[in-house]
Amino acid sequence: MPLVLARFLRVVRARLRGWRVALVVVLVVFGTSWLAMWLVEPESNGITEPDTYWWWFLVTSSTVGYGDFYPLSLPGRIVGAYVVFGGIATLTILFTELATHIQAIKGKRMKGAVALDLSDHIVILGYCPGRTERMVGELLAEGRPDIVLGTWEDVAEHPVPEHESVAFVRGDLTTVEVLKRACVHRAATVVLDARDDNEALALLVAVHHLAPGAHTVAALRDLGRAQQLRYVNPDLHCVQWHMPSLLTEEALDPGITEVYTEMLAPTEAANTYSTTLPQQWAGSSFGECQTWFGREFSATIIAVRQGGDIAVAPRWDLPLHPGAVLYYLGHRRLHDATLADGKAAAPVGRAATGQPAPGSAPIG
Repeated sequence: MPLVLARFLRVVRARLRGWRVALVVVLVVFGTSWLAMWLVEPESNGITEPDTYWWWFLVTSSTVGYGDFYPLSLPGRIVGAYVVFGGIATLTILFTELATHIQAIKGKRMKGAVALDLSDHIVILGYCPGRTERMVGELLAEGRPDIVLGTWEDVAEHPVPEHESVAFVRGDLTTVEVLKRACVHRAATVVLDARDDNEALALLVAVHHLAPGAHTVAALRDLGRAQQLRYVNPDLHCVQWHMPSLLTEEALDPGITEVYTEMLAPTEAANTYSTTLPQQWAGSSFGECQTWFGREFSATIIAVRQGGDIAVAPRWDLPLHPGAVLYYLGHRRLHDATLADGKAAAPVGRAATGQPAPGSAPIG
């Protein structure tokens, strides 16, 4: 019986593929064993009843064998052995096909051939060894697990397979088919990290055609070409290619590069300055000084240097020491005479006695 079953398996596998082999084997074994069992078992054994045999066949072919039903005759036991061999063969085929299927899916994922199903995610188009890994790490550190990395065909396999939450798509990044596999049309942000500025323009045309409303960021070698790219997408944000950290910041916080540009480039509206802490403010808190600067001068303190250390956006209750340097963003430079003039010199929250306000930390 096992030899006949083995020959039957070879014939079936030569003609069929995949899950159909297991289905044919289990159906043939079920039908032939039922008929054989009905012929050899006595009528007193109800094992061949329709509502009983399927259960006995299931537990026997899976080698569980509860023993609630069993053949009584020797020929019936031979049929039972045939069912066991058929079950083992079927399970072997099923597990083999399952492993092959899983391996095929994993292989497609590693080669970037799987069509994704994501939305409101971040897509990075382009790959540069080391640089891209750093960008992905920064995005993941900010709690953005839904990331798709799209590369050209010269990248053979997934560059960052250790990150399960980073999907991979590979192919011609200027084609709609590849961009749709990356779900660019449903992305919240698209980062164009091209190999050169001409390629960045080609990517922008394809992305804007598919997702005109997505927040798009482009890394450029020559920022002078930003205006040309904005002919395609007026809302495009451009970042210097040599600043990958700024690229990820712009991807996470749209418009932040414009803020940096305004802060770094002197304008009539605002500029950055520094001044030494007025003597009357020694011992007060940063929060009190910040409130005073904002109310009196429409200025914002962005950093404090004291004791050899600099603190950007310091704690509100940070005590200010004599000689501390304040870095602030304002409409004009505040000279010592201006800071000491009139009501501007009266510390906020201080009593007329000159004692520190509650919550401030006086210097001993």
